[in-house]
Amino acid sequence: MNIQDYLKRIHYQGSIVPNLQTLTELQLAHMRSVPFENLSVYYKQPIILTNEWLYDKIVQRNRGGFCYELNGLFTWLLRELGYRVTMLSAGVFGDGAFGPEFDHMTLMVHLEEDYLVDVGFGDSFQMPLRFNFRGEQSQGGMAYQLSAEGDAFILSEKNNHDEKASMQPQYRFNRIPHQLADYEAMCHYHQTSPESTFTQKRVCSLAIPNGRYTVSNMRLIYTMNGTREEKTLSSEDEFENILKEHFNISL
Repeated sequence: MNIQDYLKRIHYQGSIVPNLQTLTELQLAHMRSVPFENLSVYYKQPIILTNEWLYDKIVQRNRGGFCYELNGLFTWLLRELGYRVTMLSAGVFGDGAFGPEFDHMTLMVHLEEDYLVDVGFGDSFQMPLRFNFRGEQSQGGMAYQLSAEGDAFILSEKNNHDEKASMQPQYRFNRIPHQLADYEAMCHYHQTSPESTFTQKRVCSLAIPNGRYTVSNMRLIYTMNGTREEKTLSSEDEFENILKEHFNISL
């Protein structure tokens, strides 16, 4: 890995001393530079879970990816910078239940205390969460909370812009450490199964200060300070222009 090329990819020019402040700035920079997207799945481009392949796609070809790709490569960067990082398996909440093991990859970074870090869950927390703290942790108009359920832990979130909102579960995970290869079966499932959300529509989403740009199929969604605007795209040419303009992706 060329660390400087990776840092340039995420527009990061700060300190690389491995501490909480650097970790926070790296996560925020990553989420504002590298989109969460499933375009490889949609266009049937195979995803290979090796560090070298992920580095080529995300850093050298200026693409994004989904959780296994984004968190997988971010783990490599953090370890190269001197952090101790554990890959964790999570089940995503949907339709009233949590998904299977390896449905999602999230990360634990071990400093003076442990922090949950995730650059691969789309519209989610953008700064590390204190793992052993059970109260609400607010950031960017949202509140997040970690709760214990036996040997597992649940990440929940709440929209602070909505006075009636309550904590909603996002995913459940445990602290068993894993390697990148452990996620290959579920990565293949999400690339190929008609039941996977990633094969049903194309998505590209990127955080911006106080908001987010998302293109979902032929809709461009722009949110800012809790306000949402939508536009229907008229053609594939417009779709590709949006990818270039807002996400710096050329197909």
